[in-house]
Amino acid sequence: DAKHLVPNKMRDFFCTINLDQEEVFRTQVVEKSLSPYFGEEFYFEIPRTFQWLSFYIYDKSVLQKDLRIGKVSIKKEDLCNYTGKENWFMLQPVDSNSEVQGKVHLELKLNELITDNGSVCQQLVVHIKECHGLPLINGQNCDPYATVSLVGPSRNDQKKTKVKKKTSNPQFNETFYFEVTRSSSYTKKSQFQVEEEDIEKLEVRVDLWNNGNLVQDIFLGEIKVPVKVLRNDSFQAWYLLQPRENGNKSSKTDDLGSLRLNICYTEDCVLPSEYYTSLRNLLLKSSDVQPISASAAYILSEVCRDKYDAVLPLVRLLLHHHKLVPFVAAVAELDLKDTQEANTIFRGNSLATRCVDEMMKIVGKHYLKVTLKPVLDEICESPKPCEIDPIKLREGDNVEINMENLRYYVDKVFREIVRSSISCPTLMCDVFYSLRHLAAKRFPNDPHVQYSAVSSFVFLRFFAVAVVSPHTFHLRPHHPDAQTCRTLTLISKAIQTLGSWGSLTKSKLSSFKETFMCEFFKTFQEEKFTESVKKFLDDVSSTESKEPSGVSEPVHLKEGEMYKRAQGRTRIGKKNFKKRWFCLTSREFTYHKQQDKEPIFTIPIKNILAVEKLDESSFNKKNMFQVLHGEKPLYIQANNCVEASEWIEALCRVTRCNQKRLSFYHPSAFLNGNWLCCKATTESTEGCARCTADVPADTQIEIDGDRETERIYSLFTINRSKLQKLEEACGSIAVYQGPRKEPDDYSNFTIEDSVATFHTLQQIIDIVEKLNESHEKYQKKRSSSAKYGSE
Repeated sequence: DAKHLVPNKMRDFFCTINLDQEEVFRTQVVEKSLSPYFGEEFYFEIPRTFQWLSFYIYDKSVLQKDLRIGKVSIKKEDLCNYTGKENWFMLQPVDSNSEVQGKVHLELKLNELITDNGSVCQQLVVHIKECHGLPLINGQNCDPYATVSLVGPSRNDQKKTKVKKKTSNPQFNETFYFEVTRSSSYTKKSQFQVEEEDIEKLEVRVDLWNNGNLVQDIFLGEIKVPVKVLRNDSFQAWYLLQPRENGNKSSKTDDLGSLRLNICYTEDCVLPSEYYTSLRNLLLKSSDVQPISASAAYILSEVCRDKYDAVLPLVRLLLHHHKLVPFVAAVAELDLKDTQEANTIFRGNSLATRCVDEMMKIVGKHYLKVTLKPVLDEICESPKPCEIDPIKLREGDNVEINMENLRYYVDKVFREIVRSSISCPTLMCDVFYSLRHLAAKRFPNDPHVQYSAVSSFVFLRFFAVAVVSPHTFHLRPHHPDAQTCRTLTLISKAIQTLGSWGSLTKSKLSSFKETFMCEFFKTFQEEKFTESVKKFLDDVSSTESKEPSGVSEPVHLKEGEMYKRAQGRTRIGKKNFKKRWFCLTSREFTYHKQQDKEPIFTIPIKNILAVEKLDESSFNKKNMFQVLHGEKPLYIQANNCVEASEWIEALCRVTRCNQKRLSFYHPSAFLNGNWLCCKATTESTEGCARCTADVPADTQIEIDGDRETERIYSLFTINRSKLQKLEEACGSIAVYQGPRKEPDDYSNFTIEDSVATFHTLQQIIDIVEKLNESHEKYQKKRSSSAKYGSE
């Protein structure tokens, strides 16, 4: 959210998230506010290098261009200082001199030349090769050129490259020469050498500009390199473009307002897979360790301050290697040992409950979409008043009509849920089956506990949470408005209550804190709903095989607006690219003229042969990819690099098991009678580059096991002191079997078997030390091979 925004009058605001100058996400518009609450979450992988993560606040305009009020820009290196906590940031003015992105490839050399009169002079050679990742200007590729200057206290020699048209990755390949020493008329005795003071003060400056033709040229960034670093060597390196020295330093001192952000940023250096073998094997055998509290996976959760940090990579790793179900069963059994009453089963935030929560988010993503998305779209797009709290009713509201509206929505959501058991993923069913039987074993005299063990997850922690926060689960593009949020909250409360009815021995309407909710539930036939809940819970906690997925409805995976190149045309131009609405399901990939219109073109998923990036040089457009199928390739341009990466990943995931996937493809287009990449003249010529994903996957969930193991290694490294503290605690318990003299040292740890735990700890510490050495060797190798100015 933001507060105290200028101008000091009620306006319509929205916020964008940018990687450098590339917008990757945009919030909804908050109308008529000075302190807008956005309340939106965006999770994304960053597919390219960047310097700044920026947030821009805009004043929405109907007739004119949206006005940028201010921004918050955080340098990549500083993100770790703000991660995992909320911070208020003062908005900074938006200055064109500070809005930069991209990099430039230079070769710099200092030569000695002998002149005609025999004197020696110094010559600077600047070879500007290319730039990469320059920003779009008004949504289009820029027309860049560069100025190259040799700047000193008494000189400013400047030269200029040619303008390159419509490209963000211009190839200049131009060389410029500058005399470094004084002219021959300079008679001081040191005329044959470069003077120390001159070398110390001279610098090479390269400025990138967008050629404005009839309007003012736009500054794109600059780099400065001191000449003194070139004394005994030549340098060839990539330099990140920087803002001007006065960039972002405005003369205005007005308070533009502030923006509150909660940023979570992680960056891992993933080594080759063989480096992680020992740690991976130690983690994967966790479910076989007796007791489970002595396993590496459990110890990880013990030493991390926030269990969530440990749970996410742990669940993904175990899921990837098909080891999650036995581990969840083992930690759930430990959880049940401390549960004294059946009605509090799995209600806390233990390792077991968090593992199940995370598993449901990963595995149940498509399940939620096919079950809840249609009804949530109806609620959010055509909302009916549903407020039944007398205190919150507005003047003119009819509580009876509102109650009917709420009942209609609750019935519809409940009906979709209890009918959805056929779509519940097998892995979720296997976990629920284990939890159900463990609960029945722990409380054999309670016939309802087997239901509450499952409903506490599937209703309370899965469906009810998705209903109240549909944007978090990608069921809606934005955070709903205040009235819709209230409606979803009431529906969520109702779903939680109905879900618990199947596991209650008697009606508990009297337990409602709100009288109005008690009155609302008196309209429900409890027995009818109870039976529906029990049947649903029986179905989703069964290990019996379900009907083939082919008879079920197709799963909606992704949709959005992009640009596609018309197929079958040979003429190149803007008219060839048209805006279309794309939709991907588990059965087909389609595009439509507009959302909710009939598809213009359909590609069955089984017919897709490959999905790959397309070189920018093909059409001078960024963020392009191609879908290869039986006919001509479908060329598509996404709106930004994150969106392009997400579409490629989604399409690759759903087509990985296609039998006729290609092993080779063409990275560029076939234009004017030849492939731009390999110059082959036949359109049917086999591809000249290997496909990036030609091996069928054994799972629909894309997980990088090495990356998750690296994240776990990082967590062990960060919490090394706690590992040592736990190791000391195990040693104390093993040696001294009497009462613990200093319980505060290790009373927060779960130590059932000190000897087994101590043994696992020694293995973890040994593996972490070896990985530390491998990382240090890599960093030394990287730093020794990097030159001045390189990334």
